Amino acid sequence: MTERNVKIESKVGLHARPAALFVQTAAKAPMDVTVGKPGKDPVNAKSILAVLGLDARHGEEVVLSAEGPGADALLDELEALLTEPEGA
Repeated sequence: MTERNVKIESKVGLHARPAALFVQTAAKAPMDVTVGKPGKDPVNAKSILAVLGLDARHGEEVVLSAEGPGADALLDELEALLTEPEGA
């Protein structure tokens, strides 16, 4: 399993438009993808309700994980969305 810790740079956090883009990107992947706050149970990154339920805010860190061929490339894409200061 590939994991990556990422700091959220979007001013609105992982909410609204950034969350929708994040979920759309994750949903295109054939593998399971999760996101969670460190020390807490991860949620399905392909579920908008689960992602919004994290209440991940600007400056907080989340843990992304995926397993399978292309996992690193997918995590690169998801990380780029989270580290965009304007919220993608």
